[in-house]
Amino acid sequence: MRELKMEYERLRHIFVTVFLYNFAVFMVIPAITDATMLALCPGKDECSLAIYLSGFQQAVTGLGSLMVMPVVGNLSDSYGRKALLTLPMILTILPLAILACGRTKYFFYGYYALKTLTAMFCEGSVLSLSLAYVADNISESRRSSAFGILSGVGSSAFLCGTLTSRFISTQSTFKVSAFVAILATLYMRFFLPDSSCNIDSTSCSKLIPSKTKRIGNGVVDDSCPKIQIGKRIPSIDDMIHLLKTSLIFRQAAIVAFFTNLAEGGLREALL
Repeated sequence: MRELKMEYERLRHIFVTVFLYNFAVFMVIPAITDATMLALCPGKDECSLAIYLSGFQQAVTGLGSLMVMPVVGNLSDSYGRKALLTLPMILTILPLAILACGRTKYFFYGYYALKTLTAMFCEGSVLSLSLAYVADNISESRRSSAFGILSGVGSSAFLCGTLTSRFISTQSTFKVSAFVAILATLYMRFFLPDSSCNIDSTSCSKLIPSKTKRIGNGVVDDSCPKIQIGKRIPSIDDMIHLLKTSLIFRQAAIVAFFTNLAEGGLREALL
């Protein structure tokens, strides 16, 4: 019991960080609709330009995240979760600060361009790095429950953020959101202990079936011929190979795809 308490105490700072970050991000979802309509189609009830821009942004963000997320994961294995968490959390502040300064057409286009670029790195990276941090700091038998708690923290932040935005003005929403995002970054930098994960060939072999190649009369085991652990930037072929050879990873990817599809539909419904 004491060991369990100590393990979860090590995670309390990542839980607070995730709550503050998600609170800042989800808080602007109800307000961004009003800001978009005011900037692009003032005085109108419908705006086709906003729909086109939103669709383009989501497409670019999705493709960019597909390319960037494996790189972020590999770099966090080498340089630590905290160092890699810092960058997306700082980048999240910048678009919010733009709309906090003004909501005219030029401010909105500045927000849109910066948000499209930063979202390729920020969308999903904080969650994935937080999950990796939790996995680094808790025993394998308790990881599922810890992941569930982290998910609950994110959901509670979503609820609190959207409720808070209903009670303050649109202009104040972006200011408060930017302030909370800054607070989350500072809290993470000052209070979150660093964590790193040393990956070896054993963890790789759990996902990818071992392959062998014969050299002369001897047999040499080549556990991970495609995914090289020391490689910093995995290629598209590496990811495709992993999907083809690992049933567990493929099933997890399918579940993640439909989960994010449902969450995306929910977010668009809120808009």
